[in-house]
Amino acid sequence: MTTTLRPTEPLQRAADGTRSRHYQVCVNSRPVGVLHLGTSPSLGDSVAVIHELRVDGPDRRRGRGTVAALAAEEVARAWGCGQIEAAATDAEAGGGTGAGPRLAQALGYVLRSRGMTKPLGGTPPALPAGSRARPMTPRDFAAWHAHESQRYARTWMERGVPETDAYAKARRDHETLLPRGLDTEGMLFRVLEHEGERVGVLWLALREDRAFVFDVEADAAHRGRGHGRTLMLLAEAEAITAGRPLIGLNVFAGNTAAERLYESLGYGTTRYSYYKPLL
Repeated sequence: MTTTLRPTEPLQRAADGTRSRHYQVCVNSRPVGVLHLGTSPSLGDSVAVIHELRVDGPDRRRGRGTVAALAAEEVARAWGCGQIEAAATDAEAGGGTGAGPRLAQALGYVLRSRGMTKPLGGTPPALPAGSRARPMTPRDFAAWHAHESQRYARTWMERGVPETDAYAKARRDHETLLPRGLDTEGMLFRVLEHEGERVGVLWLALREDRAFVFDVEADAAHRGRGHGRTLMLLAEAEAITAGRPLIGLNVFAGNTAAERLYESLGYGTTRYSYYKPLL
């Protein structure tokens, strides 16, 4: 039996230049599932994204998903893409050992990052003795922003994104998230001090239903002293004070120290993100 993709719409073009198309997954012309393939709004039109791949129950565990994913890669190559991405929620991924991760690993995809969340209580946690937070000043922000833009771009380059695309993503993401810089509504920037000395920074977004940690970083000279944990406690305290019941973050694969810290604080994985170069 032959598994193929059948388009169910013309190729779509969005205002930002990205492409997308919906397909039926078919076996001998019989529909058995769906595929939605597009290109990345954040990384550009050279990166394909499998937004959805679903095989219906009776046809699962027969290799249909594998063939559909390989067919999606061929479409992405025809579009001129050099990389493809896919993701799975924790429920779909079975804690990282379910069908989604197994398929991704079998096809040569690499885990790029995990999305993690933590429900919050009603009492803000206290910071350790000697630690206090203050708002960033414009001077603090300018120095932090220059450093963070470089660090963010390098992080993506280390995970397979070409240099030009990585710097373009860093610029685009910061312009989108911080249109008014330090004064952008819903964004909190804090400097952590310990015994009167600066030891780290926090960038926290306050969304409607949750808070999100975009950046938490202990200064290089003060790492390994527990300030990363204090910064996370600060993030939770700010979120609770602002009335948010949930806090989330994204951690790149391979950042073992950060992963262990978040897990020790009660964060659980809700999403796995994968990528694969298209040779």
